[in-house]
Amino acid sequence: MILGLIPARLHSKRLEKKSLIKIDGIPMIVHTFKRVMLSKKIDKVIVCTDSTKIKKIVEENGGTAVLTSSQHSNGTERISEVSKKFKSKLVIDIQGDEPFVSPKDIDKLVTFHLKNKNFDIVLPSQISSKKENQKKNIVKVIKSKKNRILYLSRSNIPYEYSKKNNLFLKHYSIISFKPKKLGAFAKLKKSNLESIEGVELLRALENDFSIGTFIIKSRSFAVDVNEDLKKAKKLMPKDNFRRLY
Repeated sequence: MILGLIPARLHSKRLEKKSLIKIDGIPMIVHTFKRVMLSKKIDKVIVCTDSTKIKKIVEENGGTAVLTSSQHSNGTERISEVSKKFKSKLVIDIQGDEPFVSPKDIDKLVTFHLKNKNFDIVLPSQISSKKENQKKNIVKVIKSKKNRILYLSRSNIPYEYSKKNNLFLKHYSIISFKPKKLGAFAKLKKSNLESIEGVELLRALENDFSIGTFIIKSRSFAVDVNEDLKKAKKLMPKDNFRRLY
């Protein structure tokens, strides 16, 4: 089984109750799980939340939701709790604030990880602009020639000290975990770099997990701030996947 889990909490730092904000008449969390359900590689889709309001909205719109502990410090811990109830080959973590997530991208992620089992975790990267690279809410990706992630940061990296860079990469918020590694990750204490940068997966890097990546040409983006929300409301009515649900 390939398990698709969507962590969602009611209260967020930058956009209050963003999971329930309507975009083209539909709550953001509904857009997200409806698109994940269009994936050909995902066998089961569950929204993992500590909010009865989110659970109710998901179920009213034909989805499956599970209430989790309210004590989790991040989404990875939340999906880990639910993943233990299933036997799966991979657990795919799809952030609830990705209303434009492409089911085709999810399928590519599953295929890549099944073929590259040397990686404990796989995080796709998107090509970003130089302007995006300046934004603190966007997590940047630095990788090796063999597609192993070297570092993740909210800072402007790589810094153009002596040579112009023509390829900037950013975190695409769909992540594939080997189930045992997800459980091991969730048990680890918050790491030093994670605390400094505010990037969950730095905890995995600091504890020597192998994280792989590959580049996906996708227009999906996380709705993290008001600027993102305005963009989403403008683009959603024209989106190709919107007509499928």
